[in-house]
Amino acid sequence: MGRVSSGDFVYEHIPNFPTLPPGESFGRIPSVATDSQDRLYVFQRSAVPLLVFDRDGIYLSCWGSGIMTDPHGLTIAGDIAYTTDRKDSVAVVFTLDGKPLQVIGKRGVHSDTGCEKPGELCPRAAGPFNYPTELAPAPNGDLYVADGYRNARVHRFTADGRLIQSWGQPGKSGRGELHLSHSVLIAPDGKVYVGDRGNKRIQIFAPDGEFLDMWTGMSGPNHVALGGDGLFYISEQKANGAAGFVSIRDVSGHVLARWETRHAHGICVDSRGDIYTSSTSNCSVDKYVRVR
Repeated sequence: MGRVSSGDFVYEHIPNFPTLPPGESFGRIPSVATDSQDRLYVFQRSAVPLLVFDRDGIYLSCWGSGIMTDPHGLTIAGDIAYTTDRKDSVAVVFTLDGKPLQVIGKRGVHSDTGCEKPGELCPRAAGPFNYPTELAPAPNGDLYVADGYRNARVHRFTADGRLIQSWGQPGKSGRGELHLSHSVLIAPDGKVYVGDRGNKRIQIFAPDGEFLDMWTGMSGPNHVALGGDGLFYISEQKANGAAGFVSIRDVSGHVLARWETRHAHGICVDSRGDIYTSSTSNCSVDKYVRVR
């Protein structure tokens, strides 16, 4: 345990935070999220993909065995879990105790983008899905999916899973060009924040996909989370994936704090302002307890 400070933000860092049952170990952990009671949900690539802990890191329960092939994105909103199963090319909605509510896409059916190696800039964009990365709900009930590992798109659906529109094209610099759309977050005002990891930027769109703004000056954004304080918490990945940064930005994109971490793929913030990061490299979860 050690103290981390940047700007006006000070945290106690607790590495390898949750306590697993004896004899158990974590798999690769692409994402973490907390619910309205500050319980921690750890989404891992293992035989049991979803583990639940209390805010002190004590193990509570698990679910998902046999129903997820390649866990990637996890968002919890309204005490509903929104997930993506990357290799199966589906987005799946669950109750917090693991009951499937909705599946968008057809398992194992990938859209034709001409991309075979996940993470490469695809030759062309296509419809849903080809290795989707994250599913997130909007305040009006629409669902947005970042479709990035073998596509270059964001897809917008109705609450019942009907496709409304898709936007994004493969590219390295232009507005709306995407190279690994790795994260999607919908703010309370409906703005869509897309972690364009391969291009080391976050692009911001209106609900209908109109480009509004972009934030740069970062390593590859793995995940973007919104805290109850209205600030944006970002896990950034260095080029080799071995380490990275946690950064905090205000609604205008100004950097308020930034510090180096070990590799962090997922990030979330609980109601007390504590930060959790997850790692696919270290198979771990770290907690940053807000001191001031």
